[in-house]
This record gives sequence, C-alpha cells and structure tokens, in this order.
Amino acid sequence: MMEILPDVLARIRDGSPFLSTLIDREADFLTRIGGFDGDILSAVAAEPHLPLARQLRVERRRIALLVALGDLSGAYDLTKVTQTLSAFADHALHRAIVQAIEERTPGAAPVGFAAIALGKQGSHELNYSSDIDPILLYDPAVLPRRERDDPSEAAVRVARRAVELLQARDGDGYVLRVDLRLRPSPEATPIALPVDAAVSYYESAALPWERAAFIRARAAAGDRGLGNRFLDAIRPFVWRRALDYGAIGEIREITRRIRDHYAQGQAFGPGYDLKRGRGGIREVEFFAQVHQLVHGGRDAALRAPATRDALAALADGGRIDRDEAAAMDAAYTLFRTIEHRLQMVDDRQTHSLPEQADALDRVARLHGSADGRALLDLLSPHVATVGAIYDRLDGAASPRLPVAAEPLAERLTALGFASGEQGARRIADWRGGAYPALRSPAARAALEDSLPGLVEGLATAADPHAALLRLDAMLARLPSAINLFRLLEAQPALARLLSTILCHAPTLAEALARRATLLDALIDARALEPVGSVAALAAEMGAPGAGYERLLDHVRDVVNEKRFMLGVQVVAGTGDPLAVAAGYARVAEAAVRVLSSATIDAFAQRHGRVPDSELIVLALGRLGAGRSPMPPTSTSSIASPATFRARSDGAKPLGAVLYYNRLAQRLTAALSVQTASGPLYEVDTRLRPSGAQGPLVVSLAGFERYQREDAWTWEHMALARARPIVGSAAGQAEAAAIIARVLGGDRPERDVAAEAVAMRADMARHKPPAGPLDAKLAPGGLVDLEFAVHVAQLRTGRGLVPQLDAAIDALVAEGILHPALRPAHDFLTRLIVAMRLVAPDGQVPSAATQPILAAALGCADWPEALARLDVARQTVADGWAVVARQEGDDGNR
Repeated sequence: MMEILPDVLARIRDGSPFLSTLIDREADFLTRIGGFDGDILSAVAAEPHLPLARQLRVERRRIALLVALGDLSGAYDLTKVTQTLSAFADHALHRAIVQAIEERTPGAAPVGFAAIALGKQGSHELNYSSDIDPILLYDPAVLPRRERDDPSEAAVRVARRAVELLQARDGDGYVLRVDLRLRPSPEATPIALPVDAAVSYYESAALPWERAAFIRARAAAGDRGLGNRFLDAIRPFVWRRALDYGAIGEIREITRRIRDHYAQGQAFGPGYDLKRGRGGIREVEFFAQVHQLVHGGRDAALRAPATRDALAALADGGRIDRDEAAAMDAAYTLFRTIEHRLQMVDDRQTHSLPEQADALDRVARLHGSADGRALLDLLSPHVATVGAIYDRLDGAASPRLPVAAEPLAERLTALGFASGEQGARRIADWRGGAYPALRSPAARAALEDSLPGLVEGLATAADPHAALLRLDAMLARLPSAINLFRLLEAQPALARLLSTILCHAPTLAEALARRATLLDALIDARALEPVGSVAALAAEMGAPGAGYERLLDHVRDVVNEKRFMLGVQVVAGTGDPLAVAAGYARVAEAAVRVLSSATIDAFAQRHGRVPDSELIVLALGRLGAGRSPMPPTSTSSIASPATFRARSDGAKPLGAVLYYNRLAQRLTAALSVQTASGPLYEVDTRLRPSGAQGPLVVSLAGFERYQREDAWTWEHMALARARPIVGSAAGQAEAAAIIARVLGGDRPERDVAAEAVAMRADMARHKPPAGPLDAKLAPGGLVDLEFAVHVAQLRTGRGLVPQLDAAIDALVAEGILHPALRPAHDFLTRLIVAMRLVAPDGQVPSAATQPILAAALGCADWPEALARLDVARQTVADGWAVVARQEGDDGNR
C-alpha cells in the first residue's frame, strides 16, 4: 500500500482540487501499489475487460495521480516525471491507432500508419497537463483498408477515430488533447498525409520553424518502422551541413519571433507566463535549438532532442559557455517544475502564474514554498539570467541583417501603434514568407504594394497592434495572398473596409481569422446588398446532386458567408441593422427548410415514411418573429400522422412516435453539429410542449391539447411569435389555425399580467445584463418590450402576428399600446444587432468605434446615440410599468 506523506497530502488538499479528487476516487488503486518503483505503465493498467477508451482514461487518471505524488514527494525528478508522461502518451496514442485500424479492418496488422511525435512528446519532456502534437502519416501501399476504400479516406478515418478515442470526454475524463496543426499547410491538407508527399514537402517547401520542430521529432506510435523511414528521409532537411548566409538569416528571424508573438505575460510578477514570458521556458528551448541548427549539421553529437541534454552537448562541444549552460539548465528545471504545479491545480494546460495573491499562495504552498512572494523570489533570479543570456543570442548567432524594420517601426509609431517595433517585426515575418500565402515573390511584391494603405487603415483602430494580429491570423490561414493584396491595392475602398472590420468589429474579425475564405464574399459587388428571399436563399443552399454529408457542409458555407456579409453591411454603414436582422432570419429559415427536406429524404431512404403524415417545424423566438440578430435558433417539431400507432413503410420500419422523434434528432444534429465547414446554429428545443422533459415531437392533436389545457403563460407568450416554416401548405395551415385559436382565447384562464410580472422579475435575478449597453436584458430593454407586447396580445386577443414590429403597430392602432413603443423597438433592435458585431460583451466601445455604432443607429454622434438609448429605455420601462399595473385587472386574460 502506498503511503502519502502527511505534508504532501496537506499541500494537495490545500492547493489542488484535481489531485484531491483523484486521491479520493482512486483510493483502491493506491492500496494496491507499493511505491514509486517498478514499471509504472503496468502499475496503472486498467481492467482489461473495459472498452479501450475507458481503459485509457482510467490509466491516464492513475498516471496523473502517481506522477504528481512522486513529484511532490521528491521520489521523481523532472526527468522521471516528463519521461513517464511521455511514455504514457506514446502508449495511449499507439493503442488508439491499433484500435482504430482493428475496428475498420478486423484482424489486420497495424502497419502503414505512423505517428511522428513533435514538441515535448518528441523529446520525452511532456508537460503534466499537455496536448500532443503528432504528424500522422500513412503508406497507401500497405495501409489496411476495406475493399472499396480509397487509401486517403481510409487513413483519415483511422486518424479521426484514434483522435476521438483520446480526446472524447466522459465521466472518467479524457486521455490526451491532440493538436494536428503542425502538419504541413494544416488549413489545406487532410489530417493524415501520404508519406511520400510529406517527404517531398519537407525537402522543398518547409519553413525554418519547421526545421526547428523536427529537432525533437521521433516515431512514437503506430508503424514505427514507417515513421523512422520518414525521419531518415528528411534528416538532411533538418540538419544542413552547409550553413549559408540566407540560412543564418532564417535562424536569426526564429530567435526574434519568440518575444513578438505574446506581448502579455512578459513582465515578471503575478501573471507572468513561465512558457512565453521574457526569460522563460521557450527562451531556454530556443537558445538550445538555434545553436543546434547552426552547428548540428556538422556535429551529430549536438542533435539531442531534450532541451537539457542539448545544453549539455553544446557545452561539451564548446559551442556555448559551460556556466551559461548550467544556468539555463537550472532555470529550465525550476520553470518546468513550477509549470507542473500550476497544471496540477485543476488539470489545466496553463503556464501563467496566478494574478490573485491567494491563488498564487496556494500554488507556492503546493510546491513547498511559504507563500507567493517566496515563490516569486525563487523564480526571479533565474528569469533575469535567462533573459540576459537570450538577449545576447542575436549577436552571437549571426550578423545583423537588414530587414527594413527600423524605418517601418518609426512609421508605425508615428501612426499610433503602441509598439512600432513589434509591429515592424511582425511585418518583417510576412516579408520573409512566414506563411504559405506569402512564400512566392509575387505574393511578397503584392504585399509591399498594398502595405502603405493597409497600415494606415489599421492605425485607425483603438488598438492598432491587435488589429495587426487579427490580420496576421487571417494571413496564416490563406492558401494564397496575391489576389487579396492586389485587390486591396486596386480598390482602396475595400482596403478601408477590411481595416474597419479588423479594427472595429471583433466578431467579424474572428470569423475571418477562423475562415479567411470569407474575404471572397467582399469581392462580390453584391456583398453589400440585402440578401434575397427565403426561396432564393434555399435555392442557393440546395446544391443539387450533392450527397447529404456534402450538403451539410455546403449549407454551412453559404450561411456563414451570408451572415458575414450581413454583418459587414452594418459596420460599413450600407445596411440598416433592422434590415440585417431580417436578413439573418431569412438565412436561418432557408437553412432550416433545406436541411429539413434533405434530412427527411435521407431518413426515409432507410426507414420509409409513415403513411398520411408529415413533420411540421415551428419557428419560435426571434426566428419566428423574422428578426434574428444572433446564430441560435429556436424551433419546435410537431407531426400530423393519421395515427401514432402507424408504422413507417421502409426497409427498417419504425413506429410513428419513435420515427418522428428520431427524425427530429437527426434534424437537430443537421442544424447544430460542427462539420469541416464549421458550426451552423445552436438549436433550442426547450419551447416544445413539456419543455426539456417532453418528447421532441408531438402530434398536432397533442400539441393543441397541451396548449389548450396545460401550457403556462410563458409558453403562450412564446407561442405569440410562433409560425410554421416546414411542412406542406395544408399542414402548416392546420398548425397556424391551432396557434390562432389558442392565442385567441382557447386556453386556461390565468392572470396573464401578474404571471408575466413574476416571470420577468425572476428572469432579471437569474440573467442580469451583460454590460451597460445590453439593450436586450437591461431594464427598459427589448425583453421588457417583448413582455409588454405579449401580455397585451394575450389579454386583448389583438395584434396576433408573430412579427414584433407589426404586432406593436396593430396594438398601437387599437389604442392598446403607446405609439412611442415602435421607434423604441426599432432603436433597441438596431443596437442589439450592431453591438453583437462591435462590442459583443455589452460594454461601451472605444472612442474610435463609437462613430461607427452611432451611424448604424442613425445618430449624428455618440452623445445623440446615448440620449436616444435613454429615451427608448424609458419609453419601454413606462410601457412595461403600465402592463405591470394591470395585474389582476382582468381576472381571465
């Protein structure tokens, strides 16, 4: 039985909720092992009868506990900790690959598929809570596959399944996070690459940082023979014997880039980033790797993958000073140890010291220091030493080469960049072909021609450097940048528009960073025009002849492009946010219609159809109202079968109830699941009868009965914005007639105003405004207006149309609501739509962004916008107060 030292246990209970939970959960495991010696992987082995995924999760949990106890008690040094974690990662990755191959081709030998470990896994230095960064390769000639499988498709399926086995989370946690982005051109290549193509890439097109990455590469899992053959083939690419002047310049740029990528966490103290900060882990690693790249081509003894081994080899070979090597080694050991303490707290992949004093104290005590100040004092001299040694690296590694950064730095500073030098270095990276889109001379020439106008546009941002980084993220994902830069040069208006997006619309800028191809939408002259009708949009999304899976991607591509274009119209000042909101709703409705039709047909191919019945989908919330300023969409499904006792007539028949509920599940997944083309909509089905506890689909008769007899007031308020959008004309008409009867008075007698007042108060307690400009949830916001309108509709039976603006007009015409509520509705809706683009946190935007928001609201300036907001809120608050005072006045409705 393993005994945990009282001091270690006390430190864990005080500082690590994660380890405390593991100790309690794995008490039986701890009683079965005698200590820290022996074969650790065998000691943590899970019961063999468990499914592999669960075995690996249990083993990972036990490894995490055993390694932490060994580390904190002093039984394991840093080398033992990182080697043990790396060995488990190899073990888990290999078993996942073998299992993935076995599932597709039972009994086949696990050959022709290899995982090359990069980064800390490759050097046996894996973090306590780290992801792994493998490159997955396959040999088409020997990879096991089914008879009709294409080799590339088979390899990708194996890769996806292996990653799923490792990353999927359940009650037992997860095994490993897997990051596949270190493969060549990850934005354009499959997650598993044919080995010959990979060799060709690294021999001819790879960048300097990719050379550095392969210093720590090794064949870790799968067909290791295949992996080693690949590494042998590219060894000359990594270790060049002749170091010419250009190569020295490349190495110099690697060393400079490290401090530019992460501006935060550089200053030492609480919040300091142990990995990326000045004088931190990465500077030690790059110090060693730069010298290895310079000298390792001629001296194989310097090619040690592990950082501390590399420092020792470089010192032994006379390439670096022994005292510097010793100082770097000591600092690296301490930094990695404290990094592990940070990650032990909650099993998070973090590298930054806590900013809060009490959290920093707990980390310090977990390590064995008295408090946070003592921990900082322990780290401080090492940080200073590493920073000073690294500062000397640039001159030691190479002569200073002209990169034209200094004049540009002065220009950027003059334009308002907080750090012109950092901006100039990032642009120097572009000029040096840092990304695939910028490798060709033509692309870099186009960059130079468009650069003056581009940086002037970026300078208009509240934070020009942040806008520059958004552009950098976009360039990293572009397959080619020539057309972009030539277009920006030829069309200054488009250059200004792109700058506006990057500077003032973080929602759109993030969308561009994720999917740079959205820029193509701006080239189209129709980009700043309103989107078409639902029918026209559905036709565009239809993609005739495409299979079901391809259709899912195609619809997402169209929807994401349309949403982006609509958002651009707001920030460009060419589209009224009210019209844009209606456009969002038309796009969403078209997507629901197209995917409903395709899902119904695909489902029928397997299960047939239930005779004399159909699926009807109701749009609710803002989608039902035809104003949808945000991606989530609310729907409810009802069916109109002749009898729910019928069965479908397909090859695999189902009873009607099961048939329609499974069909609704498929439809929900089609609308919400993320595919290779990204996400679509979050589907909220909680407004269906009986809410989250009820079935996804009910019959028309059941729907009517529930609404007439059991539904609550809030459900009838939601029904006021319901409209059928999928189903035959007759089926939709029947559903609409039921809604009309219920809203017209065929429902339980309730004090609608009193119940609405109570609901709104409860909502205010549990869902407060996000910020001072939250025009939805703040008092006098759109939610208050919606409540006032729906209560008036239900109490009077008037204005029963799902569109909120039309309902307000009808109720005003009847003298039921004040005329000022319509302009208040329009202003608040415009504000919600625009704020989701320029300030999604509900906070006041920067002074540079305020004129854009004011213009979207139809105001001359920001003070006028604030004044009109105050008027709109007061108008709505007064209108809601009138409704609230009516509670009990009408004992029925």
